Amino acid sequence: MAVEFHNVGADATVPPRLSAAQAFTTVSFTVLGGALRLAGMPLGDVFALLGGCGALGAATVVAMSGGRRRLSSVAAAVVRAADGK
Repeated sequence: MAVEFHNVGADATVPPRLSAAQAFTTVSFTVLGGALRLAGMPLGDVFALLGGCGALGAATVVAMSGGRRRLSSVAAAVVRAADGK
């Protein structure tokens, strides 16, 4: 006997809250950070490297979605964060 589950009342046009790409990024950044730390990289450098990678990824998503003004504000925020302000 097969049991079918239906999400009653859910809108089919609403995307899931957590996509596979978001889950993969979260897991891979955690694994990469742990591996770099175990390899002897200082924790501050691990955070700076992964933070920079995340900022570049966010900037790419904003640029690809056509948000030129948003991209310039993200770039300004990254520069301010790099300066420690």
